[in-house]
Amino acid sequence: MKNEAFMKKLLIVSLLAGASALALAKLPAPSDDAKAKAAEAAAKAAWAGKVDAYQLCKAQDKVAASYYQSAKAAGKETRPATPLPPCADPGAFSYAPPEVAKPIEAAGAHSPSTMATSPPSTKQPDAVVNPAK
Repeated sequence: MKNEAFMKKLLIVSLLAGASALALAKLPAPSDDAKAKAAEAAAKAAWAGKVDAYQLCKAQDKVAASYYQSAKAAGKETRPATPLPPCADPGAFSYAPPEVAKPIEAAGAHSPSTMATSPPSTKQPDAVVNPAK
């Protein structure tokens, strides 16, 4: 009986160890398409947060106006409201993917093939310094 309980525990421990090894397996790098979708989803989530903040600000303004109106009607004395910045409407969602920077070699910013033999600023025209071949 003790042996069966030990075997069950051993089986459970080995299954958990195998599952954790699978969980720690390295995933492949996401594709460019997946990265673009993730960036767009992040931008959309940020915009949704701004929309939520705008709606909250509008609701707070409405509640404050209602409070001041009801307090004035009841003849209660109120202190002036703390001045706050106006609610900023985030507008409609628009997403433009960021421009992908070209590698330095493709941008034409690499070093010349020959070594510099003189200072870069000379009074000689370029045609004299670098004659056409």
